[in-house]
Amino acid sequence: MPGSEGELVQPERKGNRRIEISYRMLCLAAGVRFEGSGTIVVTEMVRTSGPSEPCWSVKAARARTPRLPTGGPIFWLRTALVCLAVPVVACTSSRGSLDRVGITPDELLAGTSLGLGGASPAAVAQEDVLAVSPEMQEFLEKHVDLKGSDSLKLHQLASAIVNSDTFGLEYDDKTRTASETFHARLGNCLSFSNMFVAMARHVGLKVQFQEVDVPPDWTLDKDTYVLNQHVNVFVDLGQAGVRVVDFNIADFKASYEMRRIPDTRALAHYYNNIGVGRMQAGDTASALSCFRTAIADGEGQFSPAWANLGTLYLRAGDPAHAEAAYLQALKVNNSDLVAMSDLARLYEQLGDRERAAAYKKRVIHHRYLNPYYRFELARKAYMGKDYVAAIGHLKYAIRKRPKEDQFYFLLGACYLEKGDKRAAERWLAKAKEVAATDALKRRYSSKIDTLLRDGTSNRP
Repeated sequence: MPGSEGELVQPERKGNRRIEISYRMLCLAAGVRFEGSGTIVVTEMVRTSGPSEPCWSVKAARARTPRLPTGGPIFWLRTALVCLAVPVVACTSSRGSLDRVGITPDELLAGTSLGLGGASPAAVAQEDVLAVSPEMQEFLEKHVDLKGSDSLKLHQLASAIVNSDTFGLEYDDKTRTASETFHARLGNCLSFSNMFVAMARHVGLKVQFQEVDVPPDWTLDKDTYVLNQHVNVFVDLGQAGVRVVDFNIADFKASYEMRRIPDTRALAHYYNNIGVGRMQAGDTASALSCFRTAIADGEGQFSPAWANLGTLYLRAGDPAHAEAAYLQALKVNNSDLVAMSDLARLYEQLGDRERAAAYKKRVIHHRYLNPYYRFELARKAYMGKDYVAAIGHLKYAIRKRPKEDQFYFLLGACYLEKGDKRAAERWLAKAKEVAATDALKRRYSSKIDTLLRDGTSNRP
């Protein structure tokens, strides 16, 4: 049941004091206001993971989509940067057809085995991705005081963009250039970030793209599993501090780690996304061109594009080049879970059980190191009343992410179920302490009082 502004929504079960940790709590950490399906609303300032770094957060209210039931973490996140896992199709080539010796990165990029030799330009010129159109300039002149302070310009720009009376935005899955996003009023988080970066720089603000470490989120698109990731915008206001502008339709968490990246890497993300779309549409030539551009922009170190290039080759029935591309992705990033998973699936399909098992083992190991995966394991253990296992997972997750209030909250709930009220009070209080906003702290106070009161009254 939806609640009023700022209200924490939790499923109610009469006669059962089991606490179901609601992912709406993540929204409340950002002060999100819900104003109907498909709308974007501005929220209050919140703190980022860094010291004294308030953040502008924008959210699209959108129906949640089913997750991939792989036993991995299940979070209600839907974001924009895309990597593809191996498509769900049969691979009929034999193991002996693979030739991992002699397939160089240059050969992978050439596309000769796809019948696409020679370089072809990407669908969109790089200078057009962040170009400001005349309509965008007119909008800025109308709504932003170019002589004002940076803080004022940021406030005016963000407010004008999210205000439905002046502009308004809606979320969809498509990646667009800055001007395309402005014209359509539609896009994913990368589209919105492209638009905001272009407009902010036009009015003199110092901004950079950021990659955000959100919990893994998989969706099924046609015959391919898609890993969704996230990007936002860092704003340097000089003596006034820094801000983060986040066009995130998912639940914003101030504790997610963020890394500023150069425009070239942001462009790599853009062309990688476009390439995925072209591949899904069956346009192999255009997809190859986009992946080439993404890899070039990433100076050869952008592993998602290498992994997606492998999937392009696999779709074309060339497992040898697919294997080489996946291995190249791991060469530039040995923690790329998509490439590991793709190789495990490829070797399994080709009957190479030894290599398949080796890569599956690597996937399991790397996934087990992810604090959000361990949180999901803890949540499942909690629901299964295995509180000892849940506590073990949560203590590991907290060591890795000590500012995640949801970790502490579930840990307190586990101890409460075990009958250790003192420990429960300690960890629930810690959840309140690390909460990002005063509003969320107040909600924790109310919820903690209810939990402890109900827990005490229901015990023998």
